[in-house]
Amino acid sequence: MTKMMKAAVPFAVLTAMANVPAAVMSEVTAEGGTNPEQMITALTKKVDDMAGPIKATAEKALDEVKNFGKVTEETKANADKALADITATTKAVEELKASIAGIDAKMLDVSQQLAAGGGGGSGGQVMTLGQAVAAEDEKIASFVGNSCNGNLLIRVENAITTAGGSAGGLISAPEETEPVRLARRTLRIWQLLAQGRTGQDMVHYRRQVLRNNAAAMVAEGGVIPPSEYGYDKDTAPVKKIAHITNISEEAMADADQLQTEIDSELRYGLDLEREMQILAGDGAGENLDGLVPNATAFVAAAGLPNQTRIDRLRLALLQLTLQDYMGTSIVLNPTDWAAIDLLKDTQSRYIYGNPGVMSSPMLWGKTVVESNSMAAGEWLVGDLEMAATMYRRKDVEVLISSEHGTNFVEGMLTMKGTERLALAIKRALAMVTGDFTFA
Repeated sequence: MTKMMKAAVPFAVLTAMANVPAAVMSEVTAEGGTNPEQMITALTKKVDDMAGPIKATAEKALDEVKNFGKVTEETKANADKALADITATTKAVEELKASIAGIDAKMLDVSQQLAAGGGGGSGGQVMTLGQAVAAEDEKIASFVGNSCNGNLLIRVENAITTAGGSAGGLISAPEETEPVRLARRTLRIWQLLAQGRTGQDMVHYRRQVLRNNAAAMVAEGGVIPPSEYGYDKDTAPVKKIAHITNISEEAMADADQLQTEIDSELRYGLDLEREMQILAGDGAGENLDGLVPNATAFVAAAGLPNQTRIDRLRLALLQLTLQDYMGTSIVLNPTDWAAIDLLKDTQSRYIYGNPGVMSSPMLWGKTVVESNSMAAGEWLVGDLEMAATMYRRKDVEVLISSEHGTNFVEGMLTMKGTERLALAIKRALAMVTGDFTFA
């Protein structure tokens, strides 16, 4: 073992000698060979020998400055070379001493391990770096003897690599803990409505149902005509949207993000169902009475163009205006909005859309709301804030409980998301709905 460890010393010699000037290296190897201790003695003596010429060069430089006012280029070059040589040689001495000290310490450590019964297990022995270098000892000695000129290739075999059975089993890849979630729909319809709150299970409001305006010009002493107004009470029942999911106690305890993820999913599910109900609920059973079922059906004004999607939506805005309402928004399926954007003239120029400009979707000065909640081929136009009000009875709430069915004995937990709200359609004439079916 000692012999194998010491065989690695030439590698330390090689490293330390790499920057020693070739001329100096030739003299050192001639005197000390490749034995590290002898090389240290030879290098130290060489450093001492260099001191005399450096001193002489320095004195010559002083004389030149005194006689000529400057140092000649030859003297300056000689001084620079002498200083560089002595610096590199001194550094090599220190590096060689440090390398040998390190190898001695390693030899002591390996000796202690072998004495304790370690070192190798059964079967063949894996070569250390020192042993691999020892195998190339003759090449190293020849390389050093040639003043470290040329190239030297040292092959290290049986090394620890990233392969399985070597260091591969210890290499672990970083893991992203943030889950990649499924896509979520952008939900905007409910934001277009008037918002309110209620503390009861039924919203009561008054709706004007009659306006017979008889206002007229009246002469002095004439009979003033009476106008008529009528109001009815109306109600909007509070409905509940809810869903649950069951989770084992172990999953809840071991998956640190599970509760947050399920909470988020339950909330999104409630929001998605709320949007679908607000837009298209038919009012049957526990469904909300939605916007589209209550909107006024589209009737095209006679004598006006009605051949394209843009034509039809403009006629719908006209229909609202004729009912004394002013449309503020247009709800479309994304496919229908893309069809409008892609309309071209006979020269294949975009009529409406501009692919080089980023802008908020608008048509006829009204905000376009793209929503997958609206069926393709259908549309809704109106002043939705005036048309309907959404009342919240209870905000979205997510609860966890083990007190459900056989949860307690089965070690299960139930997460429940609920929301209670009411939708009051107050001005159906403020909305117009239709489709893009053209005769």
